Amino acid sequence: MDSFITIRFKRKTAKRFQEFSKKHFKTHTETMEAILDFFFYNEISPKEKLGPTGRTIEAKLLKRINAVIAIMRDVEKTQTKPTVAMIQSLFETEQPSKKPLIVEKKYAEEKKEVRFREKQNLNNDL
Repeated sequence: MDSFITIRFKRKTAKRFQEFSKKHFKTHTETMEAILDFFFYNEISPKEKLGPTGRTIEAKLLKRINAVIAIMRDVEKTQTKPTVAMIQSLFETEQPSKKPLIVEKKYAEEKKEVRFREKQNLNNDL
């Protein structure tokens, strides 16, 4: 069995460590080993800042997502909907109204009266 050693911490720090240890690990020794391993394997120092937090990253992502949504709406409004409308108008078929193809026949049937007559010569008949 391993022996224990006493380390002196300030009361406030010791309480924080105990709460963290109870929450995530079975013993204080496991907690300390995990913390030390984390810093060793990731080759970082506890004094370094790791960059933006989760909240700031989320806020930036939401802004970018909103920008992408705005771009997609603009594309839909200016390109997709007009194109769909043009394609639909091409495929719509309307029944053509029945109009006479040759107009002259119609007028010929309506007007049966002769407009011009030959002049009769009276001298030839006697």
